[in-house]
Amino acid sequence: MGGPGPEARAARADRAEPRFDGLRALFVNATLKRSPEVSNTGGLIDRSVGIMRHHGVQVDTIRAVDHDIATGVWPDMTEHGWERDEWPQLFRRVLDADILVLCGPIWLGDNSSLMKQVIERLYACSSLLNEAGQYAYYGRVGGCLITGNEDGVKHCAMNVLYSLQHLGYTIPPQADAGWVGEAGPGPSYLDAGSGGPDNDFTNRNTTFMTYNLLHLAAMLRAAGGIPAYGNQRSAWGAGCRPDFSNPEHR
Repeated sequence: MGGPGPEARAARADRAEPRFDGLRALFVNATLKRSPEVSNTGGLIDRSVGIMRHHGVQVDTIRAVDHDIATGVWPDMTEHGWERDEWPQLFRRVLDADILVLCGPIWLGDNSSLMKQVIERLYACSSLLNEAGQYAYYGRVGGCLITGNEDGVKHCAMNVLYSLQHLGYTIPPQADAGWVGEAGPGPSYLDAGSGGPDNDFTNRNTTFMTYNLLHLAAMLRAAGGIPAYGNQRSAWGAGCRPDFSNPEHR
């Protein structure tokens, strides 16, 4: 006989509140506003963070503009002429996280300059390998949150999510959420009367994104990450190339 139908499975899922103890998440806020100035992106981040912490996740947040992050595409830019670079210290927090959520505002229809800088510095470290010889970001999941008072949420999300998967992150279904007010000058997410925090569409998408990140991160952890066959940079460099001729390994 078959198992329970879709309605029964959905009801069972609604009753069982999952726990995600042991998972760690990092939210990087690419706002252009230094602390302690209010960040509208930070307001949306708080929604997702609250859900994660409710389910036992250890959450860390970084406001990139508060740190001295050098421009460039090397892991430590002090080795390439820069006097200061906090990225190597911040990168340790990236590697500690099972979940990375890049968050930021829309400016001129695109991601902020700081979002671009953070992605460039993630890219600078993408050649590092994990213990299985895969690229270091394998086995981690990524998502994004976007805010603004102009159009561009989907465009910005496409750029961020493409970048994360290209670096090795796994992207779950519906891994982005955002809020924008009316086109043109107007209230931002946390401004009085904006309707942002009460927007059902944004709250739904933020909730779905958060749980999808948690579910996929838990699945990857339980599976020991992405299987290490056919995707090991160290093996490829040594000449072990699945489905290609490997004369030195006959």
